[in-house]
Amino acid sequence: MSGSNFQTDLVALYRKAISSGLSLDEVRHKIERHVARLQTTNLLEAERAQTRKKQQRATIPRAIRWGAILIPVVFIGVGFYLVGSAVMPILGYYVAPPEHTNQNKLTSPIPEDEVLDVTPLVITQTQTTNQLPNTPPLVIDETLDYTNLVNWFDAETMSGLVLEDKSQVGDRVGTEYQLDIPALNLENVMVKVGGSQLDKNLVAYPGTALPGEYGAPVIFGHSILRQFYNPSPKNPRRYMSVFSTIMTLKVGDKIFLTYDDVKYTYMVQSKKEVQPTDVQILTQQYDARRLKLVTCVPEGTYLRRGVVTAQLVTE
Repeated sequence: MSGSNFQTDLVALYRKAISSGLSLDEVRHKIERHVARLQTTNLLEAERAQTRKKQQRATIPRAIRWGAILIPVVFIGVGFYLVGSAVMPILGYYVAPPEHTNQNKLTSPIPEDEVLDVTPLVITQTQTTNQLPNTPPLVIDETLDYTNLVNWFDAETMSGLVLEDKSQVGDRVGTEYQLDIPALNLENVMVKVGGSQLDKNLVAYPGTALPGEYGAPVIFGHSILRQFYNPSPKNPRRYMSVFSTIMTLKVGDKIFLTYDDVKYTYMVQSKKEVQPTDVQILTQQYDARRLKLVTCVPEGTYLRRGVVTAQLVTE
């Protein structure tokens, strides 16, 4: 009952009582009884409405009722997870750098006289750096397609990846071999000397060593956020994520390269991070037989280059 109707009824009841010659106490008593009846009626109506609501709810299957409650909660949780999983790998690199990785000392090209032998590319970079020691590094445009290795360095550096004249690096361009890293569940990963398509295979820089040789094969691979890491050979896009977790390798972990039916075993020695434009990673030092794996870090970004160095061992 609305407030205006209630007031009208009270006024009408009061006038009727007065006209009947009732005393004020009797009038008050009638009004109180009338109010009590109205309150009881309202309470009964509320109870009936609640009963009807329960009955209607009971006709809805329990699965639908629980779904209406849980689905919004699940979507909110998934949203927080996706945001957190994208942000945490980056924050983790700054808050808790990976073990055995020196982030503070980002390397720069070494003097020519300290290298036993290097590729012409590194000699050129070293000479330029010595002439302009305070030149800041160029930051590669993050809008570029980094599944194309040509976009990782400047044009002069990357020209070696797509050499058509194989005589410049012997007959090695196009050579393929296999990489396996048991600690990361990487099996039968194809490495190709030259080329630039990191979504098709790993790329070894031409002019660097082949497996088992003195110097170091320098192998580039793509990385994405770890939740999308799927190195399974059955995954047609495996090379998009194949190097996402190489910076989690520990000293002593083994890396296998199979070339020309010979399996070579390398053992992880160190990890480091370098500036995006730093080509020291291509340096060939012929006093040992090593291996270098290179990817972008933090995973899924293009801020720096992570380099894993391993030493050939005999078993």
